[in-house]
Parts: sequence; structure tokens; C-alpha cells
Amino acid sequence: MTGSEVSGRPPEVAAVVVGGGLAGTTAALALADAGLRVTLIESRPRLGGLAFSFQRGELTVDNGQHVFLRCCTAYQWFVDRIAARDLVTLQDRLDVPVLDAANMRLGRLRRAALPVPLHLAASLATYPHLSLRERATVGRALLALRALDLADPVLDDTDFASWLRDRGQSPRTIEALWDLVGVATLNATAANASLGLAAMVFKTGLLSEAGAADIGWAAAPLGELHDDRARKALDAAGVRIMLRSRVAGIKPAAGGGWLVDAETGPGRGEQLDAGTVVMALPQRETHGLLPEGALDDPDALLGIGTAPILNVHVVYDRQVLRQPFFAALGSPVQWVFDRTASSGMTGPGQYLAVSQSAVEDEIDLPVAELRERYLPELERLLPAARGAGVTDFFVTRERTATFAPAPGVGRLRPGAATRAPGLYLAGAWTDTGWPATMESAVRSGLHASREALTALGLPFENDVVRAV
Repeated sequence: MTGSEVSGRPPEVAAVVVGGGLAGTTAALALADAGLRVTLIESRPRLGGLAFSFQRGELTVDNGQHVFLRCCTAYQWFVDRIAARDLVTLQDRLDVPVLDAANMRLGRLRRAALPVPLHLAASLATYPHLSLRERATVGRALLALRALDLADPVLDDTDFASWLRDRGQSPRTIEALWDLVGVATLNATAANASLGLAAMVFKTGLLSEAGAADIGWAAAPLGELHDDRARKALDAAGVRIMLRSRVAGIKPAAGGGWLVDAETGPGRGEQLDAGTVVMALPQRETHGLLPEGALDDPDALLGIGTAPILNVHVVYDRQVLRQPFFAALGSPVQWVFDRTASSGMTGPGQYLAVSQSAVEDEIDLPVAELRERYLPELERLLPAARGAGVTDFFVTRERTATFAPAPGVGRLRPGAATRAPGLYLAGAWTDTGWPATMESAVRSGLHASREALTALGLPFENDVVRAV
């Protein structure tokens, strides 16, 4: 069923969405659901942006380990909209194993069936990686976080580490708790993270609802969700998908609206006429395509930095880990995930993915050097790995995986609407209030489509668009 059939209106308004990541796919679906005639243009041969899969022998490999939380309501709407709920799993209750490499002691961060903030009290009171005094200071810091006003612009100019130190958090507490969560969600250590974004993560994830921080992840390759299922949903909504096509220019049309020049191959091109255009590209690509006058300060986009994520992939000839994932302290290893079943691996052995955020000093290291660094660490953390054979070792790198959540970034992030009528921005780096996550990407697509539909005088087709 197409979007026009759902709405009962003919597709009178043409819309072009530039970029087929989560932000662009979301915007295309929302606009089509409202009755617009939508074309989605993506330069790659697939959808999904930076959350994708590829083949390596018998393995279907995700380029990086992506997770979501129960509080990520927009991403879960997206999963349902593309009919992919069967391809994700979500914890019944938060439970994170945390292994200290210094003494090989295992602790757990988990919640109880109690209301906020009591749901974490027992876990924090017995968390073995902090002293009794340090545990007590955590509670006071959480209460202080809860009292922060996320709309206060001062938070954007303050770094999270300074704020934590001022509230009695020791270096060990920052490492063993705040950075354990913050590095994975913000892609930055507390010293390099805006208090505004950090407070948003912890207030929403830990202090909004008891189950907000329950962890979810794809139980199938990301490509099955963000490409295969997403493409089927777009097709069913009547969206025209142009893959392997690059937008070379966006300019005003003489009679209003926009002309979008797309390069569809060597020496081939197409010009599309659209009343609505959503640019769902990274910030630097957006800057390069922005029509003159669309933003008051377009160069602010160039001030939004980027941060890398490194993933180390190891295939063992036997099982070495019996849990879905764990986090490590006192080790170069940050988070380790079992990807055996989701990769399609058959026969004996186990495939682990080591997810490393905020690793500017490692992102360009040779594979051989990374192997020397990480295999001994995995053997130290996982005794069963010490006698196991390594049948494959490889690395995936995203040098510009996320925007850098540095202090001051908030004032640089633009909203969805521009000064140019009919032109909108989407992307996890836009002003969603969230750090660079799949949730932020989906929210940005919803923000852009909401602004576009409002300008066209069209009603919203779902509660998520209204609420986000």
C-alpha cells in the first residue's frame, strides 16, 4: 500500500530525500506516508548509511557493533515501521557484566524491579569496582544530574569531567562507571564531552524510567534491517529509490521549489523537480551542497568535528565467551560482543567483535599492530581463549563514525528547517538533543519530515512524528 493510498490523497507534492542512511530512510517513509511522491537518492549501492553489513567468506559482518536502549523510542518505531522487530532483541532487564582486568573480578550493572532511582540502588551499592566511599558519591552525582535543566545553554559549554570532579567523582569512578557508559554512547571520554549531551544520556537512560537503559541489539546482520527490510518498506510506500546516484547540486527552480541534479553513472544524469528536499547527509557534505542563504552561518557545520570508532573482529576455533557481551576495565578492550549466530557462522568456533569508541590514537594503526595489541588482551580477559586457535582476524574502521560531542557543539548543530522554503536538514549531527546514535538519526528524519509536512499544511500520520 502506498503512502497516497493510506492518506487518501493523490501524490501532488514531489519530495527528494538525499541520503539513504537511517535519517534519510526515516524522512522518506514519513513523507510518503503523508501522501508525498518521494524519491530517495543514495550514492552507495545499498541503504543503511554507516550501520551496514558486508560479506567476508561465510560471515555476514556488521561494520560496527550498534546497540539501542529501551528509551530509544524513535529507533524502535523505525524497526516496527520496516517490519523488522523479529530481527532485534531487547533485554528484559538491564544487565551489564563488567570485568576488571587488574584483578579479574566480575561485577554487574543491573536494575531491579523498582521505581527510579531505587532500580539501580542495589547494583551500585554492591558494584565491586568502586570503594564504598566512591559508591556513595555516585548517588549524590546522580541526584545532581537529575536536577539539571537540559535546556540550559551553560551545560553545552561545560565538559562532563569537570562537572563530575566538582561533585566528588574520583578518577576511578569516572573510569569504572561514567566513562564505561559515556564512551559507548557519546564516543568521547568525559573530559571531551559536553555536559549537556552527557546529562541527556544519563538522565534519559538511567533516571527517566526504570527500564530505559535496557539494551537492545540486532539479532541479524544490520544489512537485513537497514537495507533489505527498509527497502521493502520504501517500495511498499511507493518511494522511488535511486542507488549508486550522487547529488551534484541543489538549486532553486524558476517557478518555486528545487531542482536536484543527480549523477546516475559515468556521463549520465537526471534532474528532479521537487517542492520539498531533505538533505540527510554528513555535515561536510551538507555544507558543500547547501544553496546560498539556506543557513545564517553555514560554516558552523564545518565546526562540528568527527570522532572515529574501531571494531576488531576475531574468529576462534572454539567457544571462548558464554555471555552475549561484556565490558572491560583496565584494558585496551572496551566492549566485546558475541556475533556468532547473527553472522551466519556455522560449525564449531565463535566470532567476537570488539567495539572501541573514542580511539583517535588507534584508528590508523596497521592490522598487525592491532592484532598484537588485542589478542593478548582477549586471552587475559577470557581464559578459554588462551588455548584457542584464531582462524580469522580483521578490522573495520569508521574514521568519521559520529560527530564529536565536544563542549560547545550544541550551538553549532542546526535544526531541521532552513531559511530556504522547502529545504530541510536531517542527520544524527543536527539538533535532535541526542548524541550521534541511531536514535538521533531517526529522530532527525522525523524532525525534518514534521517541518516539511507542517509547511505544506499536511497532517502528521503518526504519533511518533508529533512526539519527537
